[in-house]
Amino acid sequence: MSSPQDNSSTRIVAGQTPGKPKRRRTVQIGLAVGLVLLIGAGAAVASVVSNGNNQAAPAATTSPAAELKLGYFSNVTHGPALVGTSQGIIAKELGDTKLSTQIFNAGPAAIEALNAGAIDATYIGPNPAINSFVKSNGESISIIAGAAAGGAQLVVKPEITSAADLKGKVLASPQLGGTQDVALRAWLGEQGYKTNVDGSGDVNINPTENAQTLKLFLDGKLDGAWLPEPWASRLVLEAGAKVLVDEKDLWDKGEFTTTILIVNKKFAAEHPETVKALLKGHVESVKWLNNASPADKASTINAVLKDTAGKPLPANVIERALQNITFTTDPLAGTYKKLLEDGVKAGTTKEADINGIFDLRTLNEVEGKKTSAAGLGQE
Repeated sequence: MSSPQDNSSTRIVAGQTPGKPKRRRTVQIGLAVGLVLLIGAGAAVASVVSNGNNQAAPAATTSPAAELKLGYFSNVTHGPALVGTSQGIIAKELGDTKLSTQIFNAGPAAIEALNAGAIDATYIGPNPAINSFVKSNGESISIIAGAAAGGAQLVVKPEITSAADLKGKVLASPQLGGTQDVALRAWLGEQGYKTNVDGSGDVNINPTENAQTLKLFLDGKLDGAWLPEPWASRLVLEAGAKVLVDEKDLWDKGEFTTTILIVNKKFAAEHPETVKALLKGHVESVKWLNNASPADKASTINAVLKDTAGKPLPANVIERALQNITFTTDPLAGTYKKLLEDGVKAGTTKEADINGIFDLRTLNEVEGKKTSAAGLGQE
């Protein structure tokens, strides 16, 4: 196994955003860029006036980015990111473009960083991506590929045997508005329970960082949680939880998307070559995962988790987690109308038209096959 790439990495947990120095630097950069643009615009106007013509300015040119700032989570469901960064697959495709990474606990924090310019692209769950697209009227992000399907469960204390036992109980999700949070709230609503975004309701929901969820469950302070892998498996195998709901049982053919790859629209427009290189690395990372033996897959992912999360997973945990996940470049676009509906029911997003959320043209070019956008974007 090759050594991890020498790229800068920062860890961001739920509720945190990049620190003030970074924000100040972003503002300074923004002011400098604005000044350059104003100077450039002034020069263009002067040129038009002096030459006495009214021709439109030429279209902006594009170029590879000097740096790609990529986000992902230390979850098994983000396997393509874990493999792609640790094995140098993505960095190799990027060539002279520097790869920097940031690690997040949940989707809303990653979206906040993406919209602030702290990262350019990120691996993320679908619901925060939908929410960002809706809030920005389609201007913020594009979904450019899938990464993983499956691998999310509601795990609970052994004495809880049905939905009827959940009234008054305390459950956790990784972060308010995240994909598992929306799934939990939507499912509870279908069981007749009312939940509120402030955590109150017939069932209390406490958005909690995954590692803290494990500790709180062990301490008896949580009755259960809707979690992605490997955390569902950790609660089952390390804390004695049992599966009440496997999310695959709620979807047609058992297929639901857990992780996708999205990019900031402005960055994609300015640096299409860099986005294409990222997708090449992503596609190769998914191929690596699907071609590797179970032992190689587990050991490679576990080595990254040790570096990013502090310790590797027990063998039985990572084995169970990987059995629940399918790594795929298909974002399963046909599921997104239901994902939007679930977000509306959960109270974490509003009804909207999400046509245009996908841009799968480059993915299809890289793979040489057609992945459908299900009428919700370009392919």
